[in-house]
Amino acid sequence: MQGVWFIAAYMIIMNIIGFALMGIDKRKARNGEYRISEKTLWFWAVIGGGTGSFLGMKQFRHKTKHAAFKWGLPILMILQIGLLIKVFIQL
Repeated sequence: MQGVWFIAAYMIIMNIIGFALMGIDKRKARNGEYRISEKTLWFWAVIGGGTGSFLGMKQFRHKTKHAAFKWGLPILMILQIGLLIKVFIQL
């Protein structure tokens, strides 16, 4: 049962980070500052922050014109949620 709490905590933290990075990068873009690389944004999304990154993209209207983000993040989010449901059902 401890594994459930670990997985839940991990996913929550990764999604908070993914959401925050989208907001930070949007702010940096507006201010003309050094930006967070797309590689870094994708890294955090892939390791568990897909939903947070997608919600951040929508909330901050950031990277919405980039096809890779526009289509990739929703697909990644669905895959991660599906995997999470599968893990919790099997426990």
